[in-house]
Amino acid sequence: MQQQGTTVLVVEDSPMFRRMLSDMLQSIGYTRVLEAFSGQAAKELLAVERPDLVCLDLTLPDISGYEVCEHIRATPGLQDVPVLMISARTQTMDRAQAEEAGASGYLIKPFTPEELRQQVERVMAARPRKEA
Repeated sequence: MQQQGTTVLVVEDSPMFRRMLSDMLQSIGYTRVLEAFSGQAAKELLAVERPDLVCLDLTLPDISGYEVCEHIRATPGLQDVPVLMISARTQTMDRAQAEEAGASGYLIKPFTPEELRQQVERVMAARPRKEA
C-alpha cells in the first residue's frame, strides 16, 4: 500500500504516546505525520490542513475526542476524512459513542504496531474514493 504523500494527523495529549504513535505510523510508511496535543490545537490545524487520516485520542485535556470528531464530520471538505479513535476505554458504550460521533474505527490502548497497521488500512480502504 503506497502511503507517500499521505498526511496523518495524530491528536494525543501524552507526549510519549504521541511520539510512539507517530513513530509507528512512520514505520508503516506514513511519511508526513502532524501532531496536535489538544482538541483545540487539532481544530486549528484542521482549519489549514486536510489530512488523509486522523488518529484521535478520546481523552484530551480540553475538548473530548468525540467533539473533535463531530467537528470534523460537520466541516465542509473534512467530512470524509477517516477518523481512527484511540482510547484506553474498553466499554461498548465508548465505542458506540465514538461511532455516533462519526469515527471510522476504534483502537484500544495498548496496541501493537500490527494492530495499528490493520486498523489504519481498514479505515483508509473504507473511505470514499476521490473522483479523478
